[in-house]
Amino acid sequence: MDPDILLGLMIIIVFGTLMLGFSVAFTLAGASILFGLLGWWLDAFQLSFFAVLPNRVSGLMSNQVLIAIPLFIFMGVMLERSRVAEELLETMGMLFGRLRGGLGISVAVVGAMLAASTGIVGATVVTMGLVALPTMLRRGYDPKLSTGIIAASGTLGQIIPPSIILVVLGDQISIAYQQAQRELGNWSPDPVSVGDLFAGALVPGLVLVGLYILYILIYCLIKPSAGPALSASDTTQTTDLGRRIVHALLAPAVLIFSVLGSILSGIATPTEAAALGALGATVLGGFRANRQKKGAALAVCTGLVMLLALVTQVDIRVTRDIGTPVEKAAIWVAVGACLAVAYGLAVCLWRVFQNGTLAEVNRQTIRITSMVFAIIICAQLFSLVFLGLGGDEIVTHVLTSLPGGVFGAVFTVMVVIFVLGFFLDVLEISFVVVPIVAPILLAMDLNPVWLGVMIAVNLQTSYLTPPFGFALFYLRGVTPPEVKTSTIYAGVAPFVVIQLSMLCILALFPALATWLPGVVFGP
Repeated sequence: MDPDILLGLMIIIVFGTLMLGFSVAFTLAGASILFGLLGWWLDAFQLSFFAVLPNRVSGLMSNQVLIAIPLFIFMGVMLERSRVAEELLETMGMLFGRLRGGLGISVAVVGAMLAASTGIVGATVVTMGLVALPTMLRRGYDPKLSTGIIAASGTLGQIIPPSIILVVLGDQISIAYQQAQRELGNWSPDPVSVGDLFAGALVPGLVLVGLYILYILIYCLIKPSAGPALSASDTTQTTDLGRRIVHALLAPAVLIFSVLGSILSGIATPTEAAALGALGATVLGGFRANRQKKGAALAVCTGLVMLLALVTQVDIRVTRDIGTPVEKAAIWVAVGACLAVAYGLAVCLWRVFQNGTLAEVNRQTIRITSMVFAIIICAQLFSLVFLGLGGDEIVTHVLTSLPGGVFGAVFTVMVVIFVLGFFLDVLEISFVVVPIVAPILLAMDLNPVWLGVMIAVNLQTSYLTPPFGFALFYLRGVTPPEVKTSTIYAGVAPFVVIQLSMLCILALFPALATWLPGVVFGP
């Protein structure tokens, strides 16, 4: 049998089974084994491709970049359990409430902050749906606008770093870029890191938030009844709004700048920054468990600041045989700072353990991490069978023969990813589609960071497109019965258009994605 026929049948069965709701990992593995054996029986596939799987899995398990995935998941779940969103939404509502559409603007701003701290779409959408939606409806906001901005703001966690999908895409783009450069004869290409993708996605993510806010302002200007301004009595519930804003923003802002700042400044790798974020989220959770006792949190913060100052100013490596008296003194100070961090972290861990938060966070982290890595491993098996049946050659021929050259190839891939987003999850597309098309596109001399950010923005739409948009499911589960599903769909439609517009802007102005990585990490 022609391998092309087997390949087509395998892809149809995989996507059809996924759309029926079967497990992604087991679908990929089962279809790959079935069609691999069938291809071997029909003399269209060599079983030696299966022998490569252990090496690929071993490479995945030794990939330090992927360690960031469970750490960022732990950080996000811990922050979600710390109820940061509720305080932020209430405070931002007081700050912007006097504007038309002010509550919608508050949701967009809080969504951006939660994206930069938690990065978990489901938790963000559910939290804002429970806290902000009843208030917006009670104040006379248009249900379409209310549900649309909540769902769209919740998806910002996919494009604003640190993001799990950016970690995954960063790893996939890095592998694809190395492969493309080897095919072009360049055996020592410049590496592409997850930090590059974080820096590249930051500006487009902020621009997207600005487009959301601009849409809300224009919509409420044209239709004032859709987002009425709150009265003075509603926005002055506290006599010290400034202090409340600082209190609500300080902890999340410090955590965001610590994680992103350590990556962008080159002090830490994304994996190390993820560990710092997990530590910070634990300290914040412990502090919120007992606000009256601030000693543990202060000990951690003081110790980290001291360590940061020492690392940047003095060589405190203990493996050296010689050192100046100042360096030896700095080492002992660093030891004291580490003890302070250890003490504060132990106290905070005990607090979140006592109130049950730690156990729930660990369960959620293990569950999500297991799902992600099961998909990663099974996607490797799928890619091996895909290659063994000649799929890479078919895709290369199709994309290189399209009219329009590079533009036609990129446009076609983006359309395919957008359409698949109606039916598949972002992880499924990232692990199945991206490894197939990325090496071919990057061989056309495209910037890898720009391509990765383009794919990330495109994947963001999958959360808002029915019938399988997960943000729609999350929001539907917490909306009042009087808000119809059709209202939610109509509400998110303009924001899908905005996201596609952002994709076009990024295509016209690639510097939005390439400028910051060039400034931070060099050309």
